[in-house]
Amino acid sequence: METTIMVQFKDLGIAAALAFAAMGSALGAGAAGMAAVGAWKKCFAQNKNAPFILTVFVGAPLSQTIYGMIVMNTLLELAKKGQYMWAAGILGGMAMGLSAWMQGKAGASAADAMGETGKGFGNYLMVLGIIETVALFVMVFILMVAGKL
Repeated sequence: METTIMVQFKDLGIAAALAFAAMGSALGAGAAGMAAVGAWKKCFAQNKNAPFILTVFVGAPLSQTIYGMIVMNTLLELAKKGQYMWAAGILGGMAMGLSAWMQGKAGASAADAMGETGKGFGNYLMVLGIIETVALFVMVFILMVAGKL
């Protein structure tokens, strides 16, 4: 591969770590947000109080963007030394993004259930926490490979 092509791709993994994680956060927050709005609508239609706590489910997938930023910064430091971990940025970003997306889908179910019953917040939050762990593992393992832990 020509040197100029290599130079063009040198930042690919760095940008991908944040981009894919943020895309997943957007998809997850969007899915949970739509369900929360629907749950609030049902509450309003039944003249019940709309639980504000549903915003926790909507915001849960946003943390994966932060994990993507941490990985991005780590890969940027390595790139300054001439080391490029493209696969870690691309695949790690995708894994964190998928975690965020699935967390949002689970958050959507949680918002619907909580809006209808008003019960089970702790149980729903545990499920979101388990899904969150996938993104945390990915971030930690990439930091370990990069020699930052």
